[in-house]
Amino acid sequence: MVINFWHKGDIMKYRKRTVVIEAIKLGWDTWNEVCDFVTVKGFKGCYIDKNGVPYDSETWSDTMGAKIPTLDGVMIAKEGDFIIKGINGKFYPCKPDIFAKTYEPVECQAFWQQSGDTDA
Repeated sequence: MVINFWHKGDIMKYRKRTVVIEAIKLGWDTWNEVCDFVTVKGFKGCYIDKNGVPYDSETWSDTMGAKIPTLDGVMIAKEGDFIIKGINGKFYPCKPDIFAKTYEPVECQAFWQQSGDTDA
C-alpha cells in the first residue's frame, strides 16, 4: 500500500536515501588511481589558473584539475575535490565540504553484506 503524505502547497522535509557510492579525492598523489577509476570517455586532466578557470596548456600550474563529461556538460573537478561514481554509474565532482556533510566511510564488511558478496 502506498500512502501519499503530500498535499498541494505543503513544504515537506526529505531525507536522502541511504546508498553506497564510490569516490576518490583528486590530487597529484592519486592521479593514476583517478584515471583508473573514472572510466568515462572524454575524461582528461587540466590545470586550473588563479581565477579557477581550467586550461589545457602545457604550461605547468600548481593546481591540477580534471574535466568530467556529464549529462549536464563538462564539469570541472579541482585538486582536493572528490570524484564520485553515482548509483547509476555516472561520474561527477563534489567539493570536499559538501562531501564531508553528505557522506561517511562505509566499513568493508557492511559494504560487502549490502552488495551481496559474502566472500569478503
